[in-house]
Amino acid sequence: MIRVLVADDEPLIRAGIRMILTSADDIDVVAEARDGREAVETARATAVDVALLDIQMPVMDGLTALAEMGRAAPGVRVLILTTFGERENVLRALGHGGAGFLLKDSAPQELIHAVRAAAAGNAYLSPAATRHVVDTLVSPAATARGEEARRRLAGLTERERQVLALLGEGLSNADAGARLHMSEATVKTYVSRILTKLDCDNRVQAALLARDAGLEPTGG
Repeated sequence: MIRVLVADDEPLIRAGIRMILTSADDIDVVAEARDGREAVETARATAVDVALLDIQMPVMDGLTALAEMGRAAPGVRVLILTTFGERENVLRALGHGGAGFLLKDSAPQELIHAVRAAAAGNAYLSPAATRHVVDTLVSPAATARGEEARRRLAGLTERERQVLALLGEGLSNADAGARLHMSEATVKTYVSRILTKLDCDNRVQAALLARDAGLEPTGG
C-alpha cells in the first residue's frame, strides 16, 4: 500500500485529492497538512511514502517545504501539485529533488499514475510541466547548459549513456530494461551508477542533463 501525505491550505482541495487517490486499491492517504511547515513535521513523524505538496501555502510554501523535507524525511518522495506551472517553479522543484510536478487540472488517473511512479522511484512530469521544461532548452542559456551537460556526461560508458537517454524520455526502469533487453534490476544498478557519476540527487535531474546534452536513445 502506498502511503500518501496531502498538503494544501484549502480543505476542499485536500478532500478532492483524497477521494481521487483512495479510489485506487493500492493508495491510502494517511495524513494531511494545511501548510508547508506542518507537512514537513508530519512527514518526519509519520510513515509516508509519497507527499503531494501545493506551492502556494501559508507559513511555508511548498517548494521550501520540499527542500526541508529532503533533510527531515529523506525517504519521502515529493510531488508538487499546483495551479502554477511557470518553468521557474518546475525547475526549482526538480532542483530540490522533487519526484515530479503536475498541475491541479490534471486528470484523476494522471494523479494516481504520478503517485505510483513516485513510489516506484520514478520521475513524473505532467505534459504541461514538460512543456515548461522544454521551453528552457531554447532559452539564451541553453547553449551553456548543453556544453556543461555534455562535459558531465563524458565520463559515462556507452551502456550508461543508453540508459540515461531513456531516463531522459521518462521511461521507468522496467520499460528501459525492455528496450535495452536487460532486467529491471540491472537497469536499477546502472541508474545508481549514473547518479553517482553525474552527482545527481535523483533521476529527474539526470534526465534533465540528458536533455540538455541532446542525448538521444540508441538501440539495445
